[in-house]
Amino acid sequence: MKKKIGITLAIIVSLLLIASLGWHFHRQNLAKQYQQTTTPTLFFHGYGSSANAETKMTHAAKRAGVTQTIVRANVSNQGKVTFNQHIPSHAVNPIVEVNLADKTLANAPHSRTNYASAYPYGARYVAAVINALEKQHHYRSVNLVGHFMGNLEIIYYLKAHTKQIQQGKLPAVKHYVAIAGHFDGILGMNDQANSLKIDPKTGKPSKMAPEYKALLPLRQTFPHETKVLNIFGNLEDGSNSDGDVSTASARSLRYLINHHASYQELKVRGKQAQHSQLHNGNHQVDQALINFLWKK
Repeated sequence: MKKKIGITLAIIVSLLLIASLGWHFHRQNLAKQYQQTTTPTLFFHGYGSSANAETKMTHAAKRAGVTQTIVRANVSNQGKVTFNQHIPSHAVNPIVEVNLADKTLANAPHSRTNYASAYPYGARYVAAVINALEKQHHYRSVNLVGHFMGNLEIIYYLKAHTKQIQQGKLPAVKHYVAIAGHFDGILGMNDQANSLKIDPKTGKPSKMAPEYKALLPLRQTFPHETKVLNIFGNLEDGSNSDGDVSTASARSLRYLINHHASYQELKVRGKQAQHSQLHNGNHQVDQALINFLWKK
């Protein structure tokens, strides 16, 4: 009886070992598809949201074999950054899910009367996370991904810190992925369905919201080395929007970049193009992110 139990246990252990080795080699083969760098990728969530909105995108990358390192950076109302774990120095393609306590930028001065003034304030949170990462390891470059409000925080960060980036005092931004970016207005606030038009040749919007006008200096300073993927949705219900952000408002990013950098657009169509669905287990978006950020 003991002999039979021993044989059974040996078989189980052998099968588990074979499965483990098989998964190890499978992961190695998956990883060969992607660049093997230490460049971290930071995800910034949208208005009123949290890092939980980023997890389906980040874990899709992990399942694909891009990385085995996902950490969370919690940012207090005062801009203090704490990580749930340290990023190993040898980590390949580490991902940072950013979680803001100030999830609506309510702490920004005058945000109740002039919400556009909150975006430069939000850029401080981007800087805080990048500076906190620098204390762990001196990264030469980072990738930035934003959804909705996260994009305005990122783009204002680029505006405020271009000089430091150029001087090497801050990491270069290798890739920037904008998802549902309301660069030139939000539907129901300072944009109406089909009211904003984009010049097909220049990308210039037909009208400019105050927060957009404040970003116009980027036409001269946007980092040349930054590659940009602009993802936006069209429900195809006549609104030419994802329900919250018009395609025109999202596409107005092109004019700010002014062809200084590599620029691509991805329009998602149909029900999966709804504002929140763009980051919520959307296979098309997940695959586009993976290919753009890490594919060899």
